[in-house]
Amino acid sequence: MPMKLIVNVTPDWGIGLENRLLVSIPADLRRFRALTTGKTVIYGRKTLLTFPNAKPLPKRENIILSGRPDFAVENATVVHSEAELFALLRGRPRESLCVIGGESVYRLLLPYCDEAAVTVSYIDARADRFFPNLDALPNWQVASTGAPEQWEGVRYQFIDYQNSAPKAFG
Repeated sequence: MPMKLIVNVTPDWGIGLENRLLVSIPADLRRFRALTTGKTVIYGRKTLLTFPNAKPLPKRENIILSGRPDFAVENATVVHSEAELFALLRGRPRESLCVIGGESVYRLLLPYCDEAAVTVSYIDARADRFFPNLDALPNWQVASTGAPEQWEGVRYQFIDYQNSAPKAFG
């Protein structure tokens, strides 16, 4: 199983506004838990602050990328540079790695991911953080498309993408 990225986007690839998710859908959260439990999740400091009580996710190894040299958190490994992150990831099984945000971490690690588990939430929401449009990137193709579903008036759909040329960690 390959290195996976997990994201919930709007049709214009919006992912957040003022350090908050744009929508929370129970089925999407269940999918997220199923894909990440027992794995290593990689994310940024601002994403950590969106978690309950700003604590690392349980039942997962948490790696947090932060540009703040003094930033540390209990029950997580904090790295402060791309080089430090890649040194930590090198040699680990790719199938154990899940990239979960936010915007800068997604942009940094997208070329290294083999797959992206995307939930498209068909809402009209203002965003100040965006995910790259996978449909416009040459190495990314739709691998599978789930049936459209609905929860409390919000239409959403699971779409999985595959990267035909993922990079190695150097």
